[in-house]
Amino acid sequence: MKKALLVTRVSGFIPQHEMNNVKILQEMGYEVHYATNLQVVVYGTDNRRLEGTGIITHQVDFQKSPLSRDVSRAYQQLRQLMLEESFDLVHCHMPLSAAITRMAAWKVRKQTGKQVPVLYTAHGLHFYTGAPLRNWIYYPVERYLSRYTDRLILMNREDFERGRKFPIRGSVEYVPGIGIPLEGYQPVQLRQTAKGSENHRPVIEKLIGRELAPETKILVTIGELSARKNHGLLMDMMKELKDLDLCLLIGGLGDQEEKLRKMILEKGLEGRVFLPGYVKDVKQVLQEADCYVFPSVQEGLPVAVMEAMAAGLPIVAAKIRGVTDLIEHGQGGYLVQGFDAADFAVKVRRLFTEKYGQSAVPRKLRRYQMGEWNQKRISAFSREVVDQRMREIYGQVLAEKSGGIA
Repeated sequence: MKKALLVTRVSGFIPQHEMNNVKILQEMGYEVHYATNLQVVVYGTDNRRLEGTGIITHQVDFQKSPLSRDVSRAYQQLRQLMLEESFDLVHCHMPLSAAITRMAAWKVRKQTGKQVPVLYTAHGLHFYTGAPLRNWIYYPVERYLSRYTDRLILMNREDFERGRKFPIRGSVEYVPGIGIPLEGYQPVQLRQTAKGSENHRPVIEKLIGRELAPETKILVTIGELSARKNHGLLMDMMKELKDLDLCLLIGGLGDQEEKLRKMILEKGLEGRVFLPGYVKDVKQVLQEADCYVFPSVQEGLPVAVMEAMAAGLPIVAAKIRGVTDLIEHGQGGYLVQGFDAADFAVKVRRLFTEKYGQSAVPRKLRRYQMGEWNQKRISAFSREVVDQRMREIYGQVLAEKSGGIA
């Protein structure tokens, strides 16, 4: 049987983001293997989601820092795994694990002479317009490693335009994200007109441990509680909005949780800002919410924003790479320049006060119009669209049997 190897630095990434690709490879007759650090689980609390998937797992001691002494060990572990299993295709993700994987695959190619296509999906290059200078150290690394890459897959237009200039062995491909399943989301029109639908919020109320007043509006953001997600800005935003009956739910786990809880107390936001931890029923939470807020400082093409769009929510987000691929300012929401909490507050306030429509017809809040726009827009990023692109890419590299790494 043909074998494909998927590689990520941390466990949980494949079951969270890449199961569609796993299924495509399995349909193509591949036995799928997964090399990762099984001791470091992100996007969940354990590895149970890998059970019953048919994926064969391998422990590799990846660490977060590229300066760690374990980088050499991870390289040797990967190289040995590739020699033992003789894979027919390698698809890697995440910057450090992708760099190590491509170097190990190059070495194995030299040792065995076997042409093995190597794909790297960058879910957001570290270097981007406006990135800190330290991030650009990755630019020469990625440019160099592109010569060992048969397909460099990029998810936003800025990365794609920059990647096209690399001296890549194969080609650079644009794929619009990981593919969002659109089934099961209620159209905005139904949510707006169904009697009491907006005030029926059992999942959110269970998460925060209290009943909300019918008139309370709910802001939501879901993701890892990390510095990159910039949730502290939302605390300042909520302080600016104290006169409105709003609450904010920040779902997720991460190393910033204690800091955020302290900010809630310091800014007097108890009972208005909630940290419920890992959220399982994301779809239902989004459909019970009124607005999605997203202050992240760095993204590739944010899945969280795409899911909120599918749910028909208006988005208030920082104007960053990736987000601008999804949201048009004034159409699907508002984009905030410069990570300004006061400006975030202004845009949120506008969502709950500004109306549109001619005076001769019933006037609706603009957030409904924006939610409708988002539900139409997100079809270009659907699972069907992305799956078709990935089938094309896998088919192309497999047809180029002599096009492995050199």
